[in-house]
Amino acid sequence: METFLIDICKGRTLLTLILCIWVPMEVMAQARNATFSSKRPSSLNFGALFTFNSAIGRSVKPAILAAIDEVNSDSSVLKGTKLKIIFHDTNCSGFLGTVEALQLIENDVVVAIGPQSSGIAHVISHVVNELHVPLLSFGATDPSLSALQYPYFVRTTQSDYFQMYAIADMVEYFGWREVIAIFVDDDCGRNGISVLGDALAKKRSKIAYKAAFSPGAPLSDINDLLVGVNLLESRVYIVHVNPDSGLSIFSVAKDLGMMTSGYVWIATDWLPTHLDSLVRPDPDTMNLLQGVVAVRHHTPDTDLRKSFASKWNKLKHEGSPGFNSYALYAYDSVWLAARALDVFLNEGGTVSFSNDPKLKDTNTSALHLSSLRIFDGGQHYLQTILKMNFTGVSGQLQFDQDKNLIHPAYDILNIGGIGIRKIGYWSNSTSLSTTEPEILYEKSFNTSGITPHLYSVIWPGETITTPRGWVFPNNGKPLRIAVPDRVSYKDFVSKDKSPPGVRGYCIDVFEAAINLLPYAVPRTYVLYGGGKRNPQYTDLVSQVALNNFDAAVGDVTITTNRTRMVDFTQPFMESGLVVVVPVKQVKTNPWAFLKPFTYQMWLVTGAFFLLVGAVVWILEHRINHEFRGPPRQQLMTIFWFSFSTMFFSHRENTVSTLGRLVLIIWLFVVLIINSSYTASLTSILTVQQLTSRIEGIDSLISSNDPIGIQDGSFSRKYLVDELNIAEARLVTLKTMEDYAKALQDGPKRGGVAAIVDELPYIELFMTSTKCAFRSVGQEFTKSGWGFAFQRDSPLAVDLSTAILQLSENGDLQKIHNKWLRSSECSMQLNEIDADRLSLTSFWGLFLICGVACAIALAVFFCRIFCQYRRFSPEVVERDVEEIEPAPRSSRRSLRATSFKDLMDFVDKKEEEIKHMLKRKSSDNKQEASPSTDGKFHSPS
Repeated sequence: METFLIDICKGRTLLTLILCIWVPMEVMAQARNATFSSKRPSSLNFGALFTFNSAIGRSVKPAILAAIDEVNSDSSVLKGTKLKIIFHDTNCSGFLGTVEALQLIENDVVVAIGPQSSGIAHVISHVVNELHVPLLSFGATDPSLSALQYPYFVRTTQSDYFQMYAIADMVEYFGWREVIAIFVDDDCGRNGISVLGDALAKKRSKIAYKAAFSPGAPLSDINDLLVGVNLLESRVYIVHVNPDSGLSIFSVAKDLGMMTSGYVWIATDWLPTHLDSLVRPDPDTMNLLQGVVAVRHHTPDTDLRKSFASKWNKLKHEGSPGFNSYALYAYDSVWLAARALDVFLNEGGTVSFSNDPKLKDTNTSALHLSSLRIFDGGQHYLQTILKMNFTGVSGQLQFDQDKNLIHPAYDILNIGGIGIRKIGYWSNSTSLSTTEPEILYEKSFNTSGITPHLYSVIWPGETITTPRGWVFPNNGKPLRIAVPDRVSYKDFVSKDKSPPGVRGYCIDVFEAAINLLPYAVPRTYVLYGGGKRNPQYTDLVSQVALNNFDAAVGDVTITTNRTRMVDFTQPFMESGLVVVVPVKQVKTNPWAFLKPFTYQMWLVTGAFFLLVGAVVWILEHRINHEFRGPPRQQLMTIFWFSFSTMFFSHRENTVSTLGRLVLIIWLFVVLIINSSYTASLTSILTVQQLTSRIEGIDSLISSNDPIGIQDGSFSRKYLVDELNIAEARLVTLKTMEDYAKALQDGPKRGGVAAIVDELPYIELFMTSTKCAFRSVGQEFTKSGWGFAFQRDSPLAVDLSTAILQLSENGDLQKIHNKWLRSSECSMQLNEIDADRLSLTSFWGLFLICGVACAIALAVFFCRIFCQYRRFSPEVVERDVEEIEPAPRSSRRSLRATSFKDLMDFVDKKEEEIKHMLKRKSSDNKQEASPSTDGKFHSPS
């Protein structure tokens, strides 16, 4: 038993010893397949890939070296780990760049800085996607690299997407509609110009022509390219090339005379990159670029940037030039990779590489594919990079959800003399502005409402006047202008045997507007239509839209459907659809003199004549002998006086003040009534009356009568589509003679009940027929005539300005008077009912007269009542007292006696009343005197 236990103990000891030996061997075996470090590595490899001998490369290399040195000397970042930078030169070759990139990845780099070429970036992105190595590019600006297809591609500079939108905003700001893009036909050039086209389309502009040339094209090819674009219409050139060969374009352009007044040259960031890379641009280079506008990456003027600029001379190697914005982005790319790597390691990340099972060497291949290994922590490291947020020498480094740097901004530069002038800024949130973007970012208000603004620009030719941006092509092709070949209303436009082959009102307006333009417009007129009937104007407009004609000039109505096809100028003639019907003279009527007033007006007027006569009689009866006499005579006086005032022929004189007041007011009322009656009767006796029941477009729609329309007019489509009138009711008429005959015949004899046409035609038609026809109702559409041009034609804008100038200086009216005879007949019919005068128009006058009569009577009777009380006070007292024993019959007799006395008193003359009151007053004094004396002498 003891021996057994001893054997067991020996076995356990042996097993423990075997395990202790096997585990280190297993670990060593795994180490052959993977590099593993459980602690911070002492050194790590960074890769850098770009073209050394280039405008960008000569600035980038010193910046990267300086960043590596600063990171290694900074104890707060990657403490205990040194960075080693491995450079590879792409030599401006896509093939060599790809090979160099593969060789770089073999060195187990944790991150690659570069490349500057978008074409190489496209290829390398597939490699780093497979090997999980983040690719931080400071120079690949192709917008398509932001696609989800390249998750390990991180752009540490601005995408050309934003640069192209900055240029589109400039094109809109200066009012240009078409540009010509000159670019290198590579990934960066094509994709950048594609974005520019999209950006311009949102501004209602476009790229008129894409002038592409191959990378490394000789000067002869560039010369041929510029000669071709110089024959085109647009004079706005967008140059999107690389910094090393771009100046050759301006050299050729200057030789061809394309750097003079009228030309516009806008360069992308390649031009400032080249100029910033030079220590001091030579005068010959600056002389090529006079008037050029360029965009440059905006980097805030912070203390970090100033510090970097101050020590640049110490950083650069022998023969290194000045630094450009790409040097700043490369410098910040190293710091971004280092800071992210520090966070990655602090979070427990490990740097290890493993073989890719998809990459296997074969005996028949000399490529060592197995040397390309996967960075195991690459995904974690990539996410750490995208979450970083710090301020570098180029500004704030923070990525949005699309992996683009936030707050993209550009400087807008203008080259003039021997220097570069900054004329403004652009950012994706503030557009064009003269204020630095970071200042606007700090403000709390909504920056979307800021009006775009730039400082003045000195353009080629040393002019500050903004170029028009286009000229007529120098290819010997004048504008082909379509003119409708009309068979009616030829005063507007018609064929002519003498040059230019057409004539009419519309042609004279167009020629006058063309003469106001500051440039010549070569043109030829082409008649459109067979000459036997008016052409279809919508078809004419569509021919312009299809590029069969450059413009259409004539009586072309601006409609909604047509504006979707072409651009119209400012209307030079107002127009609108109206309804025309035949009219006849109203026959005389024996009772026509009663028609000016309504029956209510007649009744009230007659009543007031009698009322005023009665009031004046009452006021004048006591003091005017002409208003006294027998009752019959007085009644006749009232009637005679009342109606004689109608003609101001009354012979009775008014004496009282109240009577004169009432009479003055009444005579004023009579004057107004007489004048209105005369005017209304005159209008009624000369009015014309409709021969049909059509009174406007509404009654025309509700009827079933045929409707005449002009051949080729848009009115057919409008009546059918908009007003739902049956097309069978429409009768096409070609000439003015057809118009007159159809209206005179009427529906019963094969004619029409009314004609619907545009106002200018109707005015000319009614003038030529001496007002035998009239329009009824109002214009039920509002439009105008304009000249049609192809979409986005700049000539339409300039001609609109010229038409407004013609209108302001009166020339447009002079042309109208020359061709179109003015109508002497009124356009609208006067209806009899509309001319009748009702009480509504005069109740104010009657009210004033009635109130005056009432006031005068009130004053008169108050005065009479006072006199009556003085004349007979005992009678008044009897009226007031109530005697109880007296029977009712006695009281009625008493009241009747009092009223009779009052009426007798009123009927007396004023002189008699005054005499009686005077005599009664003296009698009262005599009676009061004895009684007073008797009281004085009575004994006490």
